[in-house]
Amino acid sequence: MSRISVVLPVFNGGRYIRKAIDSVLSQSFDDFELIIVNDGSTDNTLDIISGFDDERIILINQENRGPGAARNSALEIAKGEYVMFLDCDDWFCEDAFETAYNEVAKNDTDITIFQIIKYDSGTYSENDWFNLNNFDRNFDDRVFNPHECRDFLFDISVSACQKIFKRQFIDKIDARFPKGIYFEDMPFFFYTFLNAERISLIRKHLYVRQKHPGSITESVDSKFLDTVPAGQILMDIFIESGFYDMYRFDLLAFKVNGPRYALMGIEDKYKEELYWLIKDDYEEIRKTQYYGDYLEDLGPVKRKFFTDILKSDDYNEFMTLNRE
Repeated sequence: MSRISVVLPVFNGGRYIRKAIDSVLSQSFDDFELIIVNDGSTDNTLDIISGFDDERIILINQENRGPGAARNSALEIAKGEYVMFLDCDDWFCEDAFETAYNEVAKNDTDITIFQIIKYDSGTYSENDWFNLNNFDRNFDDRVFNPHECRDFLFDISVSACQKIFKRQFIDKIDARFPKGIYFEDMPFFFYTFLNAERISLIRKHLYVRQKHPGSITESVDSKFLDTVPAGQILMDIFIESGFYDMYRFDLLAFKVNGPRYALMGIEDKYKEELYWLIKDDYEEIRKTQYYGDYLEDLGPVKRKFFTDILKSDDYNEFMTLNRE
């Protein structure tokens, strides 16, 4: 059994996949398996993967089913004590596995979070989010539980690639990624984080996230239609886990803000479609016991967005009501 299972899903990543794989195979820590899921690529991705001759590589070929389903396929066969995730256009720093494993082995954590550094056209940059600056120094060099982060839970980076997970913990809570949608990291993060008992931090950059035009968050296109179903799954997680009341105020703000910002920024040709997805979601909320919480707990801007969606009969009427 390997100590670390690395999960690498890829769809048409021929331009980047070689560097991602090289960053794994060149690690200073070599007790790992690399599970690459070729998710129906139609470019030269498979040819590049096939060019690597390393017994630690396990290849899964499947029809295109999306990033969540691809990661789930890898989790079904992962044998490592711990699991790490890599996107095909990013890469690990050379001592990432050694640093991460030493931390989790020492503290027996369910989840350990490390820093990410961004890369854009030859330039590296840092930000507060990926640098874990929301965690004050009181969280350093110790194990903590998720509810110690109650005041800033929704300000923590949800990226699965920024964490190392105990596989036994993932299997115990049956944690899997939502299928068929983008933003699959978000529900997975909150489900695993809320159910963890032992969490720690590594204040060191172990992962490089590359910015390029095809990155999921770099262009507000049709992928952002999935902010609605991702938010619906998120609500179910908090309700079914019994944490809704504890986090209600921030949860509802987070739930509304995702689609709200998406509607402001999404390409014009998708605005009406996103409006109707939000409208249908809010009409369903109106039928539930949680409707009053939205009216009571949302701040004035988010509450106006919520009620204007419900008042309007179409996108143009909504825009008349909600000019800001």
